[in-house]
Amino acid sequence: MLKYCCVFVAAFTLAGFETADQGLKDYYKSYFPVGVAVSQRILTGDEARLIKKEFSSVTPENAMKMGPIHPLPDVYNFREPDSIVAFARRNGIRVRGHALCWHEQTPAWLFKNADGSQVSKEELLNRLRSHITTVVNRYRGKVYAWDVVNEAIDDNPANFLRESLWYKICGEEFIAKAFEYAHAADPAAQLFYNDYNTERPEKRERVYRLLKKLVDAGVPINGVGLQAHWSLYEPGAGELKTALEKYSSLGLQIQITELDISVYPWEKEKRALQPGENKGFTREMDLKQAARYREVFKIFRQYKQHITGVTFWNLSDGYTWLDTYPVPGRKNYPLLFDKDLKRKTAYKAVTKF
Repeated sequence: MLKYCCVFVAAFTLAGFETADQGLKDYYKSYFPVGVAVSQRILTGDEARLIKKEFSSVTPENAMKMGPIHPLPDVYNFREPDSIVAFARRNGIRVRGHALCWHEQTPAWLFKNADGSQVSKEELLNRLRSHITTVVNRYRGKVYAWDVVNEAIDDNPANFLRESLWYKICGEEFIAKAFEYAHAADPAAQLFYNDYNTERPEKRERVYRLLKKLVDAGVPINGVGLQAHWSLYEPGAGELKTALEKYSSLGLQIQITELDISVYPWEKEKRALQPGENKGFTREMDLKQAARYREVFKIFRQYKQHITGVTFWNLSDGYTWLDTYPVPGRKNYPLLFDKDLKRKTAYKAVTKF
């Protein structure tokens, strides 16, 4: 294993982020690319400089999702995704596309005829093919990988696939078709199935079952994305290793696609903030988070032959989707950089090895 000399200097810019010579992409150059989810608003100024310093890959957080990019049948909003792709290409940064087919952030028109009735399976698949072909063709040769289908496995262990409109109208077939449409539009792109809680044993088995069916059927799938919305409390090291071994046994790449480590226990359903719950980022949280990040990155390095990318979901604690989900108004601190773009204890934990 390569050893890196981690030199931290005391100098800071006015914005507060550190000016050490190496970034995450340099520490992990011999392991895997390290990426970050971005929006157009952080592609200038100090945040842009931090992105260029630390990361070798970017994922548009929302701009390429079906709702934002294709809100009406004959309307495509390419301005923001175009700007993200252009920023990446100017700076030698790769782009992961996210996400071509999902049950959320999907425009209502997609499932309806002009008279408001539900579309047929044939029509919905035609619309899916048109959408995927248009978007993937636009970024052919510029986006190296796509999250093609996102979160198709149900949260309920009693079910296999999520009871989305995709499933209700098309059955399971929409999943394979989405991969086929994406591959036809860009045969060179790496295509991923992406989901969360992929390490929990009961969901792991259902994700594996879906992936195996796709692989056995010859569907053009290249890998599985583990979202990695984790916390101080889970997953355990054993659960993570088991998941990595099980998915890689199918011959698929694994990418960690949406990494953050919440300082609160994992929850799915939205709820109100409780009194005394929002206490700030304590020293105890800081140390526990650093230990968790150290543990999971040690495992990532051990499985570098299977892991082909690790992407953080947002740049710094200044903005994270976890500030509004699942408890609106509860500030979270899940990333390696604080609100002033300074490296946290967790940053040092993942770069000292």
